[in-house]
Amino acid sequence: MMYLFSFPKTGLIFLVLSALISMLSCAPLTEASNTLSTTQKLEVATDTATIYVDSSIYLNKVRYLANGDTTGKWPVKKQPLPLKGALLPYHRIVAFYGNLYSKRMGILGELPPKEMLIRLDKEVKRWQEADTASPVIPALHYIAVTAQGEPGRDGRHRLRMPDQQIDSILRIAEKRPHMLVFLDIQVALSTLEQELPRLEKYLKLPHVHLGIDPEFSMKDASRPGSRIGTFYARDVNYAADFLSTLVSKYHLPPKLLIVHRFTKNMLQNYQDIHLKHTVQFIIDMDGWGTPALKRATYKQFIFREPVQFTGFKLFYKNDMKQAPKRLLTPSEILKLTPIPSYIQYQ
Repeated sequence: MMYLFSFPKTGLIFLVLSALISMLSCAPLTEASNTLSTTQKLEVATDTATIYVDSSIYLNKVRYLANGDTTGKWPVKKQPLPLKGALLPYHRIVAFYGNLYSKRMGILGELPPKEMLIRLDKEVKRWQEADTASPVIPALHYIAVTAQGEPGRDGRHRLRMPDQQIDSILRIAEKRPHMLVFLDIQVALSTLEQELPRLEKYLKLPHVHLGIDPEFSMKDASRPGSRIGTFYARDVNYAADFLSTLVSKYHLPPKLLIVHRFTKNMLQNYQDIHLKHTVQFIIDMDGWGTPALKRATYKQFIFREPVQFTGFKLFYKNDMKQAPKRLLTPSEILKLTPIPSYIQYQ
């Protein structure tokens, strides 16, 4: 959940400097992958020239994330093996969220960059200590298109951040080895079809990934913030197809696609989302509240409607508003079913 905020449209120009992520040691997919398990089958690729991750290691990892689930929902059935270089399920990502123009939209913009990175380092260390089996990658999750209370010149109720500010996020990310960047889109009365193409020059970078926020996708032309918005499976599929095209065009490792969610209607027809070898899907539990409420929301909207991987968001301020006025700890979150692969702090 986010605050609506208007921003200035000017800033200093920074150079884009990309940092390549390290590639995992992977192996070609073989025909044996079609008979991995009697309880869990992975989809087999038809392109035998393409290099995929090791099927047995991948399956063991996704079973670990399922955390002993006996309902049959997790791990997700018939999910495709990702291409070589996939980050999940081998790593956990810990991200700070926000926008440099606003101190109200998250920790990323609330603190000066140097101080923010030091605090992120501490969170990364906590998560690494809590789960030594999953190497932690730090990330900056930046709102590149923000929903607005005012309609703006084109009546779309959204503001696109200038390139120079996105460039500045990339410069900050370069200060930590292998740090990822997520560009988040709040379409408001616009569409992903209108917003994504302008970000191709950033999303084609190996370490830059995508987040999309249904909360401010106003299909009925309502003012953003007046009600909770919606994405349909076709919206998510468009975003995934866009990313998949970039993977093929620029010979990239799989992209990560994060979809925020804390109500049922935010993501409709989830079962029609098309999984891919080139894109890894993360449904991120984006609601704030007490530990009990957050666990319940995760169970209701993330556990019960499986897509592929999951995320969990923590609010430094909003989660502290009601008793017991504390954040869930890494050890508590690691007990969830399934175990989240993506952790976000706002």
